[in-house]
Amino acid sequence: MINEFNKLPGIGEKLAQRVAFHVLSLSDQEAEALADSIVQAKRSIKYCSVCGNLTENDPCDICRDTSRRQDVICVVESPKDVVAMEKVKEFSGLYHVLHGTISPMQGVGPDDINLKSLIVRLQDSNVQELIIATNPTIEGEATAMYIARLIKPSGIKVTRIANGIPIGGDLEYADEVTLLKALEGRREI
Repeated sequence: MINEFNKLPGIGEKLAQRVAFHVLSLSDQEAEALADSIVQAKRSIKYCSVCGNLTENDPCDICRDTSRRQDVICVVESPKDVVAMEKVKEFSGLYHVLHGTISPMQGVGPDDINLKSLIVRLQDSNVQELIIATNPTIEGEATAMYIARLIKPSGIKVTRIANGIPIGGDLEYADEVTLLKALEGRREI
C-alpha cells in the first residue's frame, strides 16, 4: 500500500507511509467507502465530448449551462486548470481542455493533444474570442503561439492571459487573485 501511495504525485515515502497507516486505522466501513469511491470515480468519470473536461455527464455541466457565454472559449492544458479558473468565479465562458502541450523535445506534436476537436468546435460556433490560458512554460508558450497562428486567419480574436502566473508555474497552484488579474490582463497574440 505504501508503494502504491508513493506513486501518486506529490506524495513521498514518508507521506505515503502516514497515509497507509491512516487507512489501516479506518474502520472496515470507512476503508470500503474510500475504496468504493475510487473505483466508482474510475468507472463513471469520462471526458466531455465537447470540451474535453472530466465529467460524469456528457456533455459536462459547463458545456450544458446556457447562462454561460457561448462566444468565449478559454483553452487550458488540463482539467485541473478548469477547476482553478472556476475558483475565480469571474469567467463565464466555456472551456476547451488540450490534455497537454506541444513539446517537440518529448515527441508531443499538435496531433497528440486535443486540438483537432477545438478547430471543429470553432467552425460550428459563433465564438468571438479564444482565450489561451496555457501555463507560462516553454511548452505552454509554444502551444499558445501555435494555436494563435492557426486560429487568427479565421477572424476570431485570440488573447493570452496576462503574466501574473510565475514563469514555470502551473495554474492549479495559483491563488484566485493572481488568476483573476491574469485573466483581466490578457492580451491579444
